[in-house]
Amino acid sequence: MSFEAPALLAVLLLVPLVGIGYWFLQRRPSRYAVRYPNLEVLAVVAGGRRTWKRHVPAALLLLSLGALGIAFARPTVTVAAPDERASVVLVVDVSGSMRAQDVQPTRLAAAKQAMVSFLKNAPESLRVGIVAFSNEPQVVVSPTLDRQELTDGIDLLEPAFGTALGDALARSVELARTTTATKGQATSAQVKDTEGRALASILLLSDGFQTRGLLSPGQGAERARAAGIPVFTIALGTEGGTIVDREQVIPVPPDRETLAAIAEYTGGESFDAETAGALKRVYQGLGSRVGRREKPREVTSAFVAAGALLLVGAVGAAMVVAPRLP
Repeated sequence: MSFEAPALLAVLLLVPLVGIGYWFLQRRPSRYAVRYPNLEVLAVVAGGRRTWKRHVPAALLLLSLGALGIAFARPTVTVAAPDERASVVLVVDVSGSMRAQDVQPTRLAAAKQAMVSFLKNAPESLRVGIVAFSNEPQVVVSPTLDRQELTDGIDLLEPAFGTALGDALARSVELARTTTATKGQATSAQVKDTEGRALASILLLSDGFQTRGLLSPGQGAERARAAGIPVFTIALGTEGGTIVDREQVIPVPPDRETLAAIAEYTGGESFDAETAGALKRVYQGLGSRVGRREKPREVTSAFVAAGALLLVGAVGAAMVVAPRLP
């Protein structure tokens, strides 16, 4: 929490001063003697009232003063708010190894379900595009706000052959830069705003090693870094994953090292997903983060409301616990 007018926090000095004053008033001896013929009865009646409850009004009053004192300084908090200028490209591997069933029901089916969950968690203002790659990359859906078009595009994904990882990265960077330039956001070779924040991100899911393509994964990552686009990578599958091709059992372990290196080099993060549930959680988590930026929000009204409620509570409590003659 920060404050627009921190100097006004000096008002909070009234809180301990009022508390000290209250303490002295409680310890001050009575100035007047009370005439009462039966002191034992008076002690029984008065003694039950000297409990902690009689301090509740004062405590609520001090809390009210504290809340109002903070309000004077105009407190602000940092919140994650949707960035209407942001876009993300979902890059998904549709090579033959995505037919493996070590991730139920298959790797590709689990990926499609997780991508739908990403759309549900992402801000509505986030433009999302889809690039699928096997022997070569293909733009399935250009970045758009139309969630139904994206869902339909996900439904069309089918396993093919080969893994052109480097080419897929390069095509995704090109798509992100074209979309950003079309929206009039790019001011330089990098897809960033005037404050240096990335306007686009890439979410890359793959389950194997590169087997096709003109560019290496490193070259694709270099293009993403040059454009200032962070790449978040997800390695899907287990070390024991296999597929059957022409009656041959072929092992298809994920290339975790390459994907992790791509994420680190471009300023993103890498994730492992060995189950459909883990994959869905990764996409849901990224959906709640990507396309948002931290913004300051003033919360003065909340502290004023809290102070007013505490003040009303202090008055009410004083009426309840105030001593009454029997």
